[in-house]
Amino acid sequence: MRIGKFQIDRSDRPFVIAELSGNHNGSLDRAIRLVEAAAATGAQCVKLQTYRADTLTLDVTEGEFVISDPKSLWKGRSLHSLYEEAHTPWEWHEPIMKRAAELGVVCFSSPFDETAVDFLEGLDVPAYKIGSFECTHLPLLKKVAETGKPVILSTGMATVAEIDEAVWTLRAGGCSELALLKCTSSYPSTPENSNLATLPHLREMFGCEVGISDHTLGIGVSVASVALGAVIIEKHFTLARADGGVDSAFSMEPDEMKALVVESERAWQAMGRIHYGPTAAEQGAVKRRRSIYLSEDVGEGEVLSEGNLRVVRPGHGLEPRFLPLVLGRRLRRAVTKGTPLSWDLLLEG
Repeated sequence: MRIGKFQIDRSDRPFVIAELSGNHNGSLDRAIRLVEAAAATGAQCVKLQTYRADTLTLDVTEGEFVISDPKSLWKGRSLHSLYEEAHTPWEWHEPIMKRAAELGVVCFSSPFDETAVDFLEGLDVPAYKIGSFECTHLPLLKKVAETGKPVILSTGMATVAEIDEAVWTLRAGGCSELALLKCTSSYPSTPENSNLATLPHLREMFGCEVGISDHTLGIGVSVASVALGAVIIEKHFTLARADGGVDSAFSMEPDEMKALVVESERAWQAMGRIHYGPTAAEQGAVKRRRSIYLSEDVGEGEVLSEGNLRVVRPGHGLEPRFLPLVLGRRLRRAVTKGTPLSWDLLLEG
C-alpha cells in the first residue's frame, strides 16, 4: 500500500496516524496547531473525520439517542449534540490539509456517509479510513471503493463474517490497496482487551497489511503490535488533555506521540530477520567468551592438567569444549602463565 509519498509495509517503519477527531475543540486555529504539533512528533499522517451531526444521527434527545452507559465518557449526552460538538466543519478541511501538505504530512479523513465521500473527492484526498462503526455500512464501503484509492478499515466489534463481507465489498468495488486495523471500540480501551494476537491471523486470512487503531492509554500496546506485524498505528492526538474536549481523555499529547514514533520504529528495527550466530556488530564480542589458558608457567614436555589450565576470559585460546582432549597432552615448548592454548603448542600423540 502506498499513500502519498509513504510506502506502507514491513519494509519501512510503522505509519503513525495522529487522529485529530474532535480535539480541535471548535477552533480552526487549534486544529492547525494540532497539525503542526503532530508533524513535529514525526508522525507521517494526520487524519480528520468528515460528517455532520444530521448525516450521522437524528436530533432526538430521548431514548436510544441519549448515551446511557454509566461507563461512557459521554454519559447523558444526546448523540446529536455530541456529534455537533465533535465534528470538523467541512470548510476547515481545505486549510487543514493545506497546512499538513506544507509540513510534509499526509492528511486524509474518515467519511461517515456518501456525501462526505463526494466532498473529500473534491479535495483529492490520497486515501480513506473507515471507522469501526462504519465497517458494516456496505453502501458507504462501495462508494469509497469506487474511488480506487487506498482504504484503511478498522474492525472493532466486527465478526470474521462481517470483516469478510466488508473486504469483499471493497475489493469488488475497485479497492486494490487495503489495510485492516485491529481495534477495540471502547474509550479508553484496556491492554487485556486488545487481543493483538489477532494481527497475524488477520493478515493471513485477508492477504493484506494490518495495523492497530489503539484507544489504550500510553504507548505499550501500540509498540507491542509492531512485533506482531502492525505497519499502521493510529492514535487520537491532542495538544493537552487538560484542555478538555470530547476525545481528550484517551488522546496522546505531543511528547507521548513523539515517544510512540521513536519506540515503534525501534520495535520495527528490532524485528529484523531470522538469524543465528554473531552479527557484524558482535564480531568483537566473540573474543570476550571463555577459552583455555595456561594458568601458570609450564616447561617444555610437561603434561597439561587441571592444575595448569583454566577456562577463562578472553576467548583467544581453544574453546572450552576441547578441555577433555588436551588434558594429559604435553607441551611442544615452554610457555608462560597467561598464554592462550592453541593446537600448535601441543606435541603429537
